[in-house]
Amino acid sequence: MISRRALNRATLARQLLLRRHKMPALEAVEHLVGLQAQAPFPPYFGLWCRLSGFQPQELAELLTERQVVRIVLMRGTVHLVSATDCLWLRPLAQPMLTRTFQNAYATRIAGIDQDAVVKTGRELLREGPMTAAALRTALADAFPGTAADLSQIMRSLVALVQVPPRAVWGKAGQTTYATAEDWLERDLHASPSPEELVLRYLRAFGPATVADVQAWSGLTGLREVVDRLRPQLVMLSDTVFDLPDAPRPDEDTPAPVRLLAPFDNLLLSHADRTRIITDEHRKRVITINGQVHGTVLVDGFVHGIWKRDKTVVTIEPFAPFTDTQAEQVHAEAAELLEFAEPGKAHQIRGM
Repeated sequence: MISRRALNRATLARQLLLRRHKMPALEAVEHLVGLQAQAPFPPYFGLWCRLSGFQPQELAELLTERQVVRIVLMRGTVHLVSATDCLWLRPLAQPMLTRTFQNAYATRIAGIDQDAVVKTGRELLREGPMTAAALRTALADAFPGTAADLSQIMRSLVALVQVPPRAVWGKAGQTTYATAEDWLERDLHASPSPEELVLRYLRAFGPATVADVQAWSGLTGLREVVDRLRPQLVMLSDTVFDLPDAPRPDEDTPAPVRLLAPFDNLLLSHADRTRIITDEHRKRVITINGQVHGTVLVDGFVHGIWKRDKTVVTIEPFAPFTDTQAEQVHAEAAELLEFAEPGKAHQIRGM
C-alpha cells in the first residue's frame, strides 16, 4: 500500500514541482501532456513554477512558430500542447467530444445536416483563420433559417486550434480559429494509441488508478487498455499502478513552496485529489462556475489561494502560516511578480 504523502511526492516529482528544472519549455509541455489553457496566460505561470530560468517569450515564440497550439482536448477543455501531441491526442478525444456535444445540444441541432455544416466550415477556414464571430456569421449565412449557433458544431466536431495573437504574452487577440490540419500542415493520426495515452499520463501524473486516468482524460473504457499494459506496469496496491522506473521519492522528501497557476492540471487530473488537496479546501479553490484559482502549495499540499492584479499579489491562506512558511510564500510571490511585471514596484498582500 502506498501512503497519501508518498503519492503526493511521486506526483510532485513527475510534475516538476520538487525543484525547478533546467528544461526547454517545449520539452516540459510534452512531458506534462499539455497545460490546461482555458484562459490565455495561466500556462506561462504553470511553466514558471516548474522551470529554472523560464521567460514568457520562450512560450510566446513556440505559439507563433506553431510548435505548440491551444485546442480542446482532455475533459473537453482547452489545453496548450505541442503540435506533435495535438495530432494524436485530438483523435483520441474526439469520440468523447462528439458524445458530449450531441447530448448537450440534441434539441437545438435536431434536423441540422451536421456533415454539411462541417464541410462548409472547413471550406471557409481553408481560406484563412476566422474569428469566432466571423465563423458564426458565415455559417449562418450559408444555412439561412437555422436558429442554432452552427459554429458550435465546428468547435465540437472539428479539430480547431486557437491561433495567435491570442495567448501570446503581452498581446491581446480575439478567439480566432483554424483547423489543426491547415495550421500545422499535417494530418491528424488515423489510429492513435490509447496505450500511449495511459503511459504518458503515468509519466506526468502517476501513480494512478484507472479512475484517475479517466478523470484526467475524460475518456471511458480505459480499464481494458490498462489490462493490456499490465506486463509493463507495477501494482502498488490492488488498484494503484505505475511505471516500474518512474520516480517515487520517499514521503519525507522536502517539497518547496510553489504558487500554482490558475487551472493547473495538478489539481484536476485525478479522481481522488486528496494526494494534493483536501475535499474541504477543494471547494474553496474550484468555484461553482468552473473557475480554478491559483493555489499555494506548502509541504506539497494546497494551503491557500493567490490572486494577481498586475503588480499586486494577494495571498489567502486557509490557515495561518508559520513564520518560516510565510517567509517562503512571500519570497515565491515576489519572484512571481518579478516574472510577470519585471522592474516595477510590487506589493504582496495577505498572510
